[in-house]
Amino acid sequence: MSDRDGIFVGADPFEIAQRWLKEAEATEINDPNAIALSTVDSDGMPNARMVLLKEIEPQPAENNPFGGFVFYTNYGSPKAREAEGAGKAAFVMHWKSLRRQIRVRGVTSREEGPQADAYYMSRSIKSRLGAWASDQSQPLTSRTHLIAEVAKITAQKGANPKRPPFWGGVRIQPLEIEFWADGAFRLHDRFVWRRYSLESDWDVTRLNP
Repeated sequence: MSDRDGIFVGADPFEIAQRWLKEAEATEINDPNAIALSTVDSDGMPNARMVLLKEIEPQPAENNPFGGFVFYTNYGSPKAREAEGAGKAAFVMHWKSLRRQIRVRGVTSREEGPQADAYYMSRSIKSRLGAWASDQSQPLTSRTHLIAEVAKITAQKGANPKRPPFWGGVRIQPLEIEFWADGAFRLHDRFVWRRYSLESDWDVTRLNP
């Protein structure tokens, strides 16, 4: 598209997203990789929460030919169960400092192989033990109880615990990615990349503000 220049230039939307995130890392005060993740439960009731995006996989990635966005969680959590149940999820990543955002909608799958193991081992020891100890999103009697669970897991698993089988990655492989940038007089720039299946080529369209 002839007028897709400047910050919107690129033949791979994942590479554009990586570039925008790298720029945000220099300007956002906290968590430039934060995303507002949206899922729906079995009754169709929507849910939204902030999570940290850990990987943007260009197309093709080593173990994912279609590209994707990966976050990590307890598979018993509502977000993981809802993403798996519906097979779909969406998120928005907004950078106030850059006045830009990326919106993504796509299909979901688990990432629970060597890639998940490597990310888990990159976390601090306290975070790794916490993943074992926390029954995420379930009722908790007190913080004292949680700390006691961490102590118990530490005694059981030692100082180098392996990744829990109930904890790993969720990959969103997009069918739609929208790049948005603030414009003067609210005449924003918006380009949406769409494909009708993961195997399809991308179609890029400029949208009205």
